[in-house]
Amino acid sequence: MSSGHLDDFISAPSKSLTAIAVSPEIRDRGSLFVGTLYRATTPREAHANVAHVKHVSNRNKKATHDISAWRCMVLKPGKNGLGGPDDFELVQGSKDDGESWAGGKVLKVMQQMAVLDAVVIVSRWYGGTMLGPARFSHIETCATEVCKAFKRTEELQDCITTLEMLDDTLAAVRKKLAMVSTSTELKSDGLQQQTASTSESAGDKNPSAMPPSLQQLPSTLPVDNGLQSSATVNEPQVELFRSKKPTYNDLDIAKAKRLIQARDNAIKAVRNLIAKKEKEIESLEQVYESKDPS
Repeated sequence: MSSGHLDDFISAPSKSLTAIAVSPEIRDRGSLFVGTLYRATTPREAHANVAHVKHVSNRNKKATHDISAWRCMVLKPGKNGLGGPDDFELVQGSKDDGESWAGGKVLKVMQQMAVLDAVVIVSRWYGGTMLGPARFSHIETCATEVCKAFKRTEELQDCITTLEMLDDTLAAVRKKLAMVSTSTELKSDGLQQQTASTSESAGDKNPSAMPPSLQQLPSTLPVDNGLQSSATVNEPQVELFRSKKPTYNDLDIAKAKRLIQARDNAIKAVRNLIAKKEKEIESLEQVYESKDPS
């Protein structure tokens, strides 16, 4: 390992030195193989992670070979990323670390699995018996295992990002439903007030029948979240609900996908309720205008 790579290890941010995946051990005639994958957005971070494995993770038992490969999407010289994908270029490479052709084998696995912004390190402890071509099979297996785990991690993170966006959308449509429900109630009150005024003009005076003023908002709002029966909540509680975002710890991909489907269904249900309320408002306005003496 060159001193430049050691400098990379010393100066690299600690967050880049957290392993994303570690493969099961493979033992064959005394040799031991283990694969490790780290996130790396630049070749500098990739080299730092390789140095971390060599000088920290394996410090108590040095590996005979720390075979590595990396693939990173980096900004082109003079670009700032605002131009989109064309501002980036793929930088990839590998190191055999004394195990001829092994680095290329690891890189090929990464290419086949479309792994980006990562470095894969397969460490081998030689057991005294030459394995021939079998050693490449073990190296590829270790690389494949950690790449699969990385892809699952990326897919889960994408699901969580989608869930968070859907949570924001659901909170927004629920708030809109509360507002539309309030408007419907006010329109209904206005119509009742007009009807009561007309009855009073006809001689049927009953002050107790007068509805609340249109300027006075009701103390509660009917809110239907599309998943359960309607409930009555105070408007401050609606805002409180919006601020309490779910957390997604210990979530697997299958459950995340089910939650995404549930959020989509809930959003559709609430939007349907909003459309229904808006039609009620339109009907009330038409009735109100038809009863307007002017």
